[in-house]
Amino acid sequence: MKRSNTIKMVFGIILTAGVIFGAAGTYDALNAGKGSVAEAAGRVVSIDSCTISGDSVVVDVSAENLPGSDDGKYYLYADEVYQDGVTGEVVATTDKGKKATFKFDLALGKKESNLSKKFLVAVKSGGSMVQVSDEHYITNPEAIASKTVGRNDHGIKGILPNDADAATFKDLGIAQMVYNLYMGDIVGPSTNGAYPTTEFSYDGKTYQFNTAALQQYDGFVRWCSINNFQLTLTILNNKTEAGADLIHPLSRDAHVCPGYAMNTKEDAGTQHLKAIAAFLAQRYSGGQFGTVDNWVIGNEINARTEWYYMDSTNLELNVSEYVKAFRIFYNGIKSVNANARVYNSIDQEWNRKSNPGCFLAKEYLDRFNYYIRREGNVDWSLSVHPYNAPLFDPYAWKQQSQYVNTSLSTPYITIENIYLLTDYMNRAEMLNPAGNVRQISLSEIGYTSSFGEDAQLASIVYAYTMAKSNPYITSFILFRETDDAHEMESHIAQGLKNLDGSKKQSYDAYKYMDTKEAGTYKAKASKIIGQDVDALVANRTFMSRNGWFLND
Repeated sequence: MKRSNTIKMVFGIILTAGVIFGAAGTYDALNAGKGSVAEAAGRVVSIDSCTISGDSVVVDVSAENLPGSDDGKYYLYADEVYQDGVTGEVVATTDKGKKATFKFDLALGKKESNLSKKFLVAVKSGGSMVQVSDEHYITNPEAIASKTVGRNDHGIKGILPNDADAATFKDLGIAQMVYNLYMGDIVGPSTNGAYPTTEFSYDGKTYQFNTAALQQYDGFVRWCSINNFQLTLTILNNKTEAGADLIHPLSRDAHVCPGYAMNTKEDAGTQHLKAIAAFLAQRYSGGQFGTVDNWVIGNEINARTEWYYMDSTNLELNVSEYVKAFRIFYNGIKSVNANARVYNSIDQEWNRKSNPGCFLAKEYLDRFNYYIRREGNVDWSLSVHPYNAPLFDPYAWKQQSQYVNTSLSTPYITIENIYLLTDYMNRAEMLNPAGNVRQISLSEIGYTSSFGEDAQLASIVYAYTMAKSNPYITSFILFRETDDAHEMESHIAQGLKNLDGSKKQSYDAYKYMDTKEAGTYKAKASKIIGQDVDALVANRTFMSRNGWFLND
């Protein structure tokens, strides 16, 4: 039930196209292999802030009860993301106290750069160094952003395309696009002599990028900018020879899927990820190629076996490793373009696993938020795919009661109960550092016409009205503009057009949302549904059915 486009194009030429279906305690260390995450005892020193100030990093700490020590000093360690405890480098010392401040060089661009490292306080006790604080990351990488550009926010209506058809998208009034970028394809030497290898120096090392592969993305980013489509890029970690070091050690078996866990366990992979984050941000923050406003790090990350594979069923291990990769990309991107937004990604399986090897979306989101808050809260955003349950169910406004309800225990989050998610994100513990609700993108959503074009029309009108009325939803990305023959074998015909290019009823319905003609299509949808669409949305009216047929 997991979906994401795999279209690849060099402008004017389609290379491939298709869809693959698809708190208690403190984290201390990862045990070897596939082991669990150990929980540490309470630590008496708190890192209250870790921020960039000019060319320096300033870390403020506090402690109600001072730890014992041999010399009355605090030592600040800088660890790489794969290190735990007092194994990194001491970057600063200060006198022990109930309040203390460390200040040291950011070392941006140097081998010892601290931009994406994690920091911890230790004391010398009995001749050995002992960790006395949790780890903490820099939380304001935007302070050094050198290529910040204005965002292109001008509407939530979007599409996840399977063709580069500007005329269709402009006719539809599309404001946003989502596109996949495969990391393994863009690294290493160029695969076409006509496009010499691009070299990029980062933190004292030179990395190679495949200029021939980059043409696809350069062209699409530029095309979106020219046509005034705001762009979201989803970064997927695929397996290639050139990108072998990007694959997590627990993801290197024979399992096949479109995306694998990123390598935050080894130094080479970690440094490579840092370079990729900086390279992409610098390349697509204004300039000749245009701008990517939004970056999604991985796709449906709770869907372990399908989209973010690692050979471990331990939730803590999987989430903690993903958080490290997210930190690398967050700090790498925001340190270039302060206005960029960086998203994680979950599917609609809130409290139900269609695949027992995956994780629940809610439990994954909760643990992600736990680690981010514990190690330094940042302004992450949320990407969610609230498809119907099951995916080929045609009735968005009246889901089956076994799958969808109005309690937080609901098996699925679909558009009918999307307010459960946005209400949940209003909770104090889920807010961003400024105390605001995070940006929430419905970055994939779609409805089949396999059981009637009228149901698809009503579902799209209802869903878009739900999204538009919700102040926390910033994107409504419809999947897709044209049907796919392979998907149709599973009764999934989510395009606004048929295979022959002819328009379905839903085409004009989507087109006229947000226009003065919207009322005509809301009236059509209301007649199909049997109740007024605007009233359903405004009142959060929840309807359900017991079986497959609409009147069950």
